[in-house]
Amino acid sequence: MNLPSARAAAPTVEDPTPPPEDWHDPLAVAYRRWGHLAAAVDPLDRIPRLVHPDIAELEKDAPAERVEALRRAYCGPLTADFAHLSDRERACWLVRQLEGHDGTGIDRTRALRRLLEAELFERFVHRRYVGSKRYSLEGAAGLVWLLDKLFDTAAEGAGRIAMLAMSHRGRLTVMVQNIGIAPEAVFAGLEDVDPRSILGSGDVKYHMGATGVHRAPGGHELQLHLVSNPSHLEAVGSVLVGRARARQIRAGERGIEQVLPIWLHGDAAFAGQGITSETINLSRLEGYHCGGTIHVIVNNLIGFTAEPEELHSSRWAADAVKRAEIPILRVHGEDPAALARAARIAVQYRQRYHEDILVDLIAYRRHGHSEVEDPTTTSPKLYALVADHPPLHERLAQQWQADPAWLSAQKEEVETRLARAQDKGRASQHRPVLRRLPAYWDRYVGGQYDPDGEMDTSITVERIEAVAQTLEELPPDFHIHPKIHRFLDQRIQMLRGQTPLDFGSAEAAAFGSLLAEGYLVRLTGQDSRRGTFNHRNAALVDVEDGHVELPLARLATGEARLEIFDSPLSEASVLGYEYGFSRDWPDGLVVWEAQFGDFANEAQVIIDQFLAAGEDKWRLLSGLVLLLPHGYEGQGPEHSSARIERFLQLCSEHNMQVCQPTTAAQYFHLLRRQVLRKWRKPLVVFTPKGMLRSKRAASTRDELVRGGFRAVLTDPEIVEADRVLLCTGKIVHELRAERARREDSRTAIVAIEQLYPFPEAEVHAELRRLATARKIVWVQEEPANMGALAFVRPELQRLCGGRHLTSVKRSASASPATGSTKAHRLEQEALIRLAFS
Repeated sequence: MNLPSARAAAPTVEDPTPPPEDWHDPLAVAYRRWGHLAAAVDPLDRIPRLVHPDIAELEKDAPAERVEALRRAYCGPLTADFAHLSDRERACWLVRQLEGHDGTGIDRTRALRRLLEAELFERFVHRRYVGSKRYSLEGAAGLVWLLDKLFDTAAEGAGRIAMLAMSHRGRLTVMVQNIGIAPEAVFAGLEDVDPRSILGSGDVKYHMGATGVHRAPGGHELQLHLVSNPSHLEAVGSVLVGRARARQIRAGERGIEQVLPIWLHGDAAFAGQGITSETINLSRLEGYHCGGTIHVIVNNLIGFTAEPEELHSSRWAADAVKRAEIPILRVHGEDPAALARAARIAVQYRQRYHEDILVDLIAYRRHGHSEVEDPTTTSPKLYALVADHPPLHERLAQQWQADPAWLSAQKEEVETRLARAQDKGRASQHRPVLRRLPAYWDRYVGGQYDPDGEMDTSITVERIEAVAQTLEELPPDFHIHPKIHRFLDQRIQMLRGQTPLDFGSAEAAAFGSLLAEGYLVRLTGQDSRRGTFNHRNAALVDVEDGHVELPLARLATGEARLEIFDSPLSEASVLGYEYGFSRDWPDGLVVWEAQFGDFANEAQVIIDQFLAAGEDKWRLLSGLVLLLPHGYEGQGPEHSSARIERFLQLCSEHNMQVCQPTTAAQYFHLLRRQVLRKWRKPLVVFTPKGMLRSKRAASTRDELVRGGFRAVLTDPEIVEADRVLLCTGKIVHELRAERARREDSRTAIVAIEQLYPFPEAEVHAELRRLATARKIVWVQEEPANMGALAFVRPELQRLCGGRHLTSVKRSASASPATGSTKAHRLEQEALIRLAFS
């Protein structure tokens, strides 16, 4: 079930492509490098066709037939930009495809029918739903044919599943024409039937996901899955590749060839949005590769109202992929034969080399950004050209001399079918289901939290001993670093109950026990193998030859696997990837760890649009875990706060869990609970930094063997209290230390370990037990406008029973923390004094 390594993801092929005889011929070299600049790929001829000086000079003395052959290969409706490839084998293969005879041909009748259906569907919606916001594919209907041919080529080879990501433009047409969604289902969405069933939830029709089946002419089938997406155009791509990798692992040894990710882009978004480059950078990394993504830019040479010279500094938006050595096929969007050929080359390249390839489909946009806008006000010259340019199916019918009677009958049949579908959509009583989830989601549920669904998260002493033994039994020829050797000895002592367990040891016990029980454990993040605070060291590096050992991996049974990777310095793409992975691996522990908690800011789009809102918008669940180091220890504004307040502001309808465990045992049970129970929600964990090794936060081995995660840590030492301090996080330990110093027996300290869903029953029970206390105080390290205060205050006011509720916190601030260590110490001391005064 193991995917090949990153190096094997780009295999050395068994039948290498020999260079052509003219490999070093100057004219051939010039055309292969610069010929694409003169290619006839723009239906509206907006981009100047440039003849490079090298070509112009060398053509003077070359035979005419030789020049014509090279022009046909590189200056026609299909060309390639691949001079940036450093690998000669790949370049030779592309040369053979472009310069060789293309015998694929196309079924003109099928092509004309498909393009007619696509454009008439767009016209029908435009006419029947005037003013309804949508994003037309008119002007780029060739995409439907390109996707058909991508699917045909994949299905006729090893492909079994194609997973697609795209933004809004043309999405409804792709859903109907390519995915196979019945048009009445789309019309029901446009009619907005049954609005009461989704009050306050749901998403617009052009964001919804869909599943279907493509049947190739040869009888082969390809399962299709269009991924749900937000309007943040490129964010969905990282989710796509994460989902594809999970599916590939599930598919087995040939998973890379059987599951193909296809990512559709707009030209402006592709060039402008950084998450695209971040995600493409993952393509050859060991922890993230998925055997190559097929990228398609639906290139209308306009973005909203901006034309290319305002959108990207290079000639083409696609030039952004050259850094990653991804070849570019540029194709005329209204030439079905060229589109079919581009699709075949793209799929074969991806399957042969297991690497990304990009198809730059040059088209245009017939209407404005949306159909309610008038583009002639901002691009009058461009839209004068568009007005004079007939729809694609009409141009092809004339070019191919289609029988007028046949053409008229086809149009009438499509119009009649769409009208009937609209009637069905209007008559529908319920919103249609556009997708089917895989069977591995059957046992998991979302919705409201059910306390009766809790699982026993304790483990046996024998299971903990097995983890200790695995860490102890390194290969005899492994050369371990002396510091790591001491580190492991200490961890083994903790696991054997000789000393209390710290956070790292409890985590190792959680990971190891889950692996032994057959569950996948996947953890990625910047420096996550070692741990930002050198507290994990899950991957051991041989000091002599550099090879890496993952000791805990030896505990895996059945389908379990351990994946721990150091991520590149990217948050948005990596978190999107892990969210995607969790979407297709609910039966495991999938974790993203921020180097410091506030680095999650860089991934806010993924958090807002997918983690927090995915269930509400799309009815899609995820069990992804976020580990966000948090705590005020004088490390400055960028290394203190994981922005608890922002996550709590996103919480509603039990959409996710927000927890801050203060002991190693609590952390252990929290991780195991996330996997073992059927309730699948994202889990945001605010983890400690300085407290990772603190004796105050340590736990006995017995606490792992017995008990479970407690949403509230009560204070059994105090029977009668004058004051109750309620808090969360490391401040709990500092308050307890201060209480001991003061020898105070009348102040109870209660830790709220789960902030959301708020543990109302547990807090209420503890406050009732401490009924003698007249003062209830919320204490937090964060400034008054941050932290959990604004969220917990109304909850606590309801539960205080009329008793006085006050709060102790830092003064409101624009910055999360001071940059002065001494100032921090003064503030912290004052805060703790105030809590007891």
